Amino acid sequence: MRIDVWSDIVCPWCYIGKRRLQRALAGFEHRHEVEVVYRSFQLNPAAPKDRATDRAAGLMAKYGLAPADLEAMEARLVGIAKDEGLDFHLGPVTGNTFDAHRLLHLARERGVQDAVLERLFRAYFCEQRSIFDADSLASLATEAGLPENDVRSMVADDSYADDVARDVAEAATLRVRGVPFFLINGRLALSGAQPADVFGRALEQAWLEPASR
Repeated sequence: MRIDVWSDIVCPWCYIGKRRLQRALAGFEHRHEVEVVYRSFQLNPAAPKDRATDRAAGLMAKYGLAPADLEAMEARLVGIAKDEGLDFHLGPVTGNTFDAHRLLHLARERGVQDAVLERLFRAYFCEQRSIFDADSLASLATEAGLPENDVRSMVADDSYADDVARDVAEAATLRVRGVPFFLINGRLALSGAQPADVFGRALEQAWLEPASR
C-alpha cells in the first residue's frame, strides 16, 4: 500500500500531520507493507531564492492578522505540537523551499527520504535553523545520511527540478489547495493534519480496497 503526502517544509501542520500519520501506522497491522512517499508542494513559490524573509510579517500580511492575533495563533500551534511530542520554537525567518524539495527527491532516490524530511522539519520548527541555503541543506542532509558532496552538487545545478514540477502539477490536477494532503493507494484522500485515529480508519479502509496507482 502506498501513501503519497504533499507537504511543504515550512508548514507546521505538515510536521504535525507527519507525526500523527506515524502514530497511526505504528498501530496498523500491515504497516510493514506501507510505503510513504513525500511529494513537493510550495506554499509560497514566489519567495525570494537568494535570501530569507521575515516569517511573522509574511504571515500577518497573508492572513490580515494583527501581532496579537498571530501570537495567539502560534501559542495554540505550539501547544498542539507539544501534544504530538514536538517542541516547537518558531523562528524569525522563512524562505523559498524549492531546493529543499529537490533535496527530498534525492533523498528518496537514496532511500533516506523520511530521515531527511524529519531532520529538515526538526531543524526549522524546533531548532530555529535555516533550510534555505546550500550550507544548511548540506549540513542537515549529511546528518540524515546523505553524502555532503552529493547534496552540494545537487544544489548547484538543476537536479530534480522536473520532479518537483511534476509533483506540483499533480497536486493541481488533484485540486490540492493546501497541505498536508494525503492520498492512500491513489484513491482515498485526506486533507489536513487529521487525528491519528482518522488516519487509522483510513488505513484500514484503504487496505480493503484495490489500489488505483
